[in-house]
Amino acid sequence: MEITVQKYGGSSVASSEKILRIAEKIAGKVKAGGKVILVVSAMGKSTDNLIRLAREVASTPDPRELDMLLTTGEQVSASLVAMALQSKGIKSKSLNGFQAGIKTTARYNEAKIVSFDKKKIIDMMQELDALVVTGFQGITEEGEVTTLGRGGSDTSAVALAAALGVDCEIYSDVAGIYTVDPRLHPNAKKIKYISYDEMLEMASLGAKVLHSRSVEIAKKFGIKIYCGSTFSDEEGSFVADENIIIEQPVVTGCSLMENQTQVFIKHLPVDYSLVRRIFEKVATEGLNVDMISIINSESDLVVSFTIVESKKKHLQAALSKVLSDLKDWNVEYHTGYVKVSIVGIGMRSGIGVASSFFKALQNVPIKLVTTSEIAISCLIAEQYKNSAVEALVKEFNL
Repeated sequence: MEITVQKYGGSSVASSEKILRIAEKIAGKVKAGGKVILVVSAMGKSTDNLIRLAREVASTPDPRELDMLLTTGEQVSASLVAMALQSKGIKSKSLNGFQAGIKTTARYNEAKIVSFDKKKIIDMMQELDALVVTGFQGITEEGEVTTLGRGGSDTSAVALAAALGVDCEIYSDVAGIYTVDPRLHPNAKKIKYISYDEMLEMASLGAKVLHSRSVEIAKKFGIKIYCGSTFSDEEGSFVADENIIIEQPVVTGCSLMENQTQVFIKHLPVDYSLVRRIFEKVATEGLNVDMISIINSESDLVVSFTIVESKKKHLQAALSKVLSDLKDWNVEYHTGYVKVSIVGIGMRSGIGVASSFFKALQNVPIKLVTTSEIAISCLIAEQYKNSAVEALVKEFNL
């Protein structure tokens, strides 16, 4: 039994017309002898609209109740897709996270998948041509509904493909993975093959094609991901092991992460155990920090890092707890920054990449710089965003 796992994003199922076109596409695959498991997102901007409704009735919605609300979005699209498939004579059924046996951790809004009921899904596929599964959601051991966070449908699809030992196809309104977001640079090049490590870096640094957790799972289980356009026959892009990539450029792509805030915690005692406790508390509160620096002036410490702008209030509460016994500390938030990065596994052996990076950005004031084995990132004011991207695209022929 040959099964293909396909994921369709919100833009792909945004209307009844688009859903019917997907059904036509699946019908052709079924007639050719294939069986398909479709993982679907909520229709269009449904999730954003549900979040907006929640905040209209509660400024800080309860995480459990928010998950109860948000999981309805995918159930709407899954049932509609199943109906459309049935109207084309395809034996199909829709399943929500509970029915599909998607077990997750108990962290509301950001749960992680623990397991699938693989036997149940395989048994159902013996009788069906197509199975439609809600993305983005699951259920805990105690029977509580959870969601996987933004990009969770990608994670659902790749995790399901990994459980079944098959490759995964991700479809959206974009015809693949590009060297830079085409909305930022219209002449961006499409990448035919990109390694897991490069895609992980680009996803974590702001590229919105795939969620980083889905790529982590694909790398762990050796699942090849194909990213293509839902309604176009144009060839897309493949995320796979770097060993299959014959010739790799030094720099593969450029990513941008917006709405960055630089945080300065000042007048701390020279006590590195306190610094450790600060970051432990931030981690336990589920906050991601980046671009960390520590300045030791002998008499005190200044700890600096970046966060997403929307997390300022949450961070302030966490800092107030861990620093409650100190009197003189204070925190400053400098907003209006973006993080621009270049990524490429060719950097491991390439020479002069940093020199070229700083040459390209010689007219852009840089606040912070971080590097990894295959990436260089810098924090800049938002007003320099377009000129920085243009300069890097030109310098590295992207």
